[in-house]
Amino acid sequence: MKNIFLFIRQYFNFLSFLLLQILCIVMLTKVSKTHETFFGSTVFEVTGYFNSRYANLQQYFNLKEANQKLAEENTRLRNALGSNFISPDTSLINFTDSSFVDTLGRKRKFIYLPAKVIGNSYTLQNNYLMLERGAEQGIKKGMAVVGPSGIVGVVVDMSANISKVMSLLHRNSKVSAMLKKDNTTGSIEWDGADPSLLVLRNISKSAKVVKGDTVLTSAYSANFPSHLMIGRVASITADPATNYYTLKIKTATNFFTIQSVDVIYNTRYNEQIELENRNQQQ
Repeated sequence: MKNIFLFIRQYFNFLSFLLLQILCIVMLTKVSKTHETFFGSTVFEVTGYFNSRYANLQQYFNLKEANQKLAEENTRLRNALGSNFISPDTSLINFTDSSFVDTLGRKRKFIYLPAKVIGNSYTLQNNYLMLERGAEQGIKKGMAVVGPSGIVGVVVDMSANISKVMSLLHRNSKVSAMLKKDNTTGSIEWDGADPSLLVLRNISKSAKVVKGDTVLTSAYSANFPSHLMIGRVASITADPATNYYTLKIKTATNFFTIQSVDVIYNTRYNEQIELENRNQQQ
């Protein structure tokens, strides 16, 4: 309190001048329309500037909530895709869980389960992600994991509430892939060098490949649904000893910043596994 009084005493003349100036401006705006318009627009500009800065700051702190809403919306839209359903086989009598069947009688083949990434490595030779979703939330080994932009990896282990995903950036990771424009198939793997580049092998030299071509998962993939985004061709190398190209693929998924994913539940695959387990028990 003493410091405040000392400050006022030291700058009394300046503060008095400032107060009188403000009083004069207020009086001018009361009696003159010209001054009122001028000072009014100036005030709007100043307050608008500070409001804009405050809004930007507020948006920054709300990014986490916005990202969560976008992830939920992506999951909802993916679950609504027609490619997730298959028409019933009328030649067979099937007993199925009605929660997997839509109003047209089509059985849902793929269910997308949202999950939050709580751990991620990309600098090692064998990289993994940790997801905040486990066995109690419906996760099983072998489930495919896809991000907002492309595929991410495959679940290899889980506890009650946490699951471990073998990233595409793993030396043992192999995914059946194809070129979008002509369905030429090959095998996607990682050479352990650049976390933003994968290697697509066994593409025949008869294929007309150019930089920028889109690479998708193929129908031969054991874990992933077909036609999911993997990346785009970044470079093309012809192997002189074989009839195949080796392609470097720029990953669609940014493994440096990924925060949310969807785990894909394959109802047909899991039904088959459960049936095999029951047969073994009998």
